[in-house]
Amino acid sequence: MSLFSPKTEAEIEAKKERLKELENEKDAGKRLVDVEKTYREGLTTLKDLLAPASLKFEGSHFELNGRFGRSFFVLAYPRFLSSNWLSFIIQSEGALDVSMFVYPIDSETILKKLKSKVGEIGSQMSINQEKGQVRDPMLETAYQDVEGLRDQLMQGTEKYFRFALYFTIYADDLKELDRNSSTLESSLGAKLIVTKRAVMQTQDGYNSTLPLGSDMLDVGNNLNTSPLSTTFPFVSSDLPPHDGILYGINRHNNSLILFDRFQMENANSVIFAKSGAGKSYAVKLEILRSLMIGTEVIVIDPENEYQHLAQAVGGTYLNVSLNSDSRINPFDLPVGLEGEDPKDILRSAIINLLGLFSLALGKLNPTEEAIMDKAIWQTYAKKDITENLSDFRSAEMPTMNDLIEILSGMVGAESLAQRLTKYTEGTFAGLFNQPTNVVLNNQLVIFSIRDLEEELRPIAMYIILNYIWNMVRAELKKRILAVDEAWILMQHEDSARFLFGIAKRARKYYLGLTTITQDVADFLASPYGKPIVTNSSIQMLLKQSPAAINIIAETFFLTEGEKYLLLESEVGEGIFFAGLKHAAIKIYASYVEDQIITTDPKQLLEIQESQEKLN
Repeated sequence: MSLFSPKTEAEIEAKKERLKELENEKDAGKRLVDVEKTYREGLTTLKDLLAPASLKFEGSHFELNGRFGRSFFVLAYPRFLSSNWLSFIIQSEGALDVSMFVYPIDSETILKKLKSKVGEIGSQMSINQEKGQVRDPMLETAYQDVEGLRDQLMQGTEKYFRFALYFTIYADDLKELDRNSSTLESSLGAKLIVTKRAVMQTQDGYNSTLPLGSDMLDVGNNLNTSPLSTTFPFVSSDLPPHDGILYGINRHNNSLILFDRFQMENANSVIFAKSGAGKSYAVKLEILRSLMIGTEVIVIDPENEYQHLAQAVGGTYLNVSLNSDSRINPFDLPVGLEGEDPKDILRSAIINLLGLFSLALGKLNPTEEAIMDKAIWQTYAKKDITENLSDFRSAEMPTMNDLIEILSGMVGAESLAQRLTKYTEGTFAGLFNQPTNVVLNNQLVIFSIRDLEEELRPIAMYIILNYIWNMVRAELKKRILAVDEAWILMQHEDSARFLFGIAKRARKYYLGLTTITQDVADFLASPYGKPIVTNSSIQMLLKQSPAAINIIAETFFLTEGEKYLLLESEVGEGIFFAGLKHAAIKIYASYVEDQIITTDPKQLLEIQESQEKLN
């Protein structure tokens, strides 16, 4: 007899069936999960793409995809670290991973430790002194360093950090890996930086240099802010914007130094170098490339170095000498730009003439200067040129003969007239006392003064500069004026002042003044030398002599490293300054450019002989 009612038995059976259904559904869910898992395992994920095909760690190295690698950590640093000391490793050709870990340390904690350290060092110094021992420079240096660091931490000018630096290098085989390891260790050892290989910590070393931010080696050094800042490796000088002409190759990163001098606050430049360092070569290369973009160029050439360039590009070459037909009248007046007051033009011309005669006759005393000033006014008035004349174009310009005639009729001017006669009747007659027959109607004009006597060179350079300046003021064009061997002008105050005046006013007339000199001491000794440098947005320093390097370093605020760079540079190497930025430069020219601008006598002779054979 059943103990359960039929209704109860039916419910039980229904529940059993329901339980079976649930079990079947659970089994189906498990099967679905298993199928989905199997499906996903067959898919390629980003992790699969990034993961290496093989990775094997040994005691002192690891093997990754058939290549070999080794990790290093920096154990100790020297007392002094120069800036950018790590860049030579970053810029090396081999594959390299570098990681840095910087942990800030609370200044209060460090100050307590430094205070205790000062006490220890001070006690040891006192004990040594009581024992009568010879002073220990190491202890004294350590004491000064700790005290100095305490002061800087208290003032907030320095912070304290724990710094860890790791390297991982790679090679195709173990032999190359050992060679690269020795090179890395010796290169850093030369800077007194001690490195160790991560022996028996190969995996931790490799993981520490991966971009995971995990410091598994945990080997650090305590550094304050100043030495820590020197570890920043990406210090590469660049000179934007990248347009204009090519000046050379940036020796820091092998990039091109492309620059447009007319985009600076002024287009002036100065070039300092010892003889044979390549300054004329660099200037001629700049001139040649500037001509290609439509810039007009005028050059004062004291040594006949630019004649071959003028012939090659179809420029005008004017030989200014006693035997030449080229004549420039120092009394010429500029036409002037629109809106310029003729009175100002005339007064400016007279001031320039006073400087010329002070140069030609020796320094004038105040009385002689007053007489000469009055005589020049009367000389212009003789040709009906006065302050009331509105246009000087149609006027006939006076010459030095007219000035002597005026001086001869003035009381107290007899000496001046007599001293001037050597330029009209004496040895130097004909050069400066005839009307101008020179016309600047070419894109490149060279004024050569090589064949002039030494006494006439500064006077000729002054007159030529004045004539060029008048032409520049008459018509606004993009021009470059290059003055080679500018130290000749800097020897005399009046001519130096005149050159400085051009440097200051050149920007207004779209002119870039290039000042070139090898005698740095004479140039900078003039009171107008440094102002000309400061009024030049571009400066180029090529190889320097030890005698001149100190004054160069003082003028351009060079670091010790930059001083050594200039002393050890090869021909055509130096430092290129553009405003506040500068970079080490190597000047390169193509074969065709080199044949045009070379200053090597041997090479010039070979070119001349080959031309004679062709003719």
